[in-house]
Amino acid sequence: MHAKTAEFDPELQELALLAKLLSHPARIAIIKLLAAQQSCISGDIANEFPLSRATVCQHLQELKNAGLIKGEISGLNVNYCLNVEKWKTVKAQFEGLFSLTIHDINCNC
Repeated sequence: MHAKTAEFDPELQELALLAKLLSHPARIAIIKLLAAQQSCISGDIANEFPLSRATVCQHLQELKNAGLIKGEISGLNVNYCLNVEKWKTVKAQFEGLFSLTIHDINCNC
């Protein structure tokens, strides 16, 4: 972690990391797919996107490392699903940020 980043509140650091993680369209597409299907097998996920299986696996791993998705080994496959409890926390964090910024502000600049 960059030294200047460490100077900020841990909650702000976490929110920034989540925003960075969600900044890739492939990860958002994976999340949307898992939300729509409730669970998925990694091979099926790779077939849904114009990316190599290795690239999709890398995105899945990043989402899993952040706790946004869960993965369970089932034979030769890994079944992935959203981590609903983590998503509730993430939603609350972003709602907190957005609620601070969405006001009727009269600014003359």
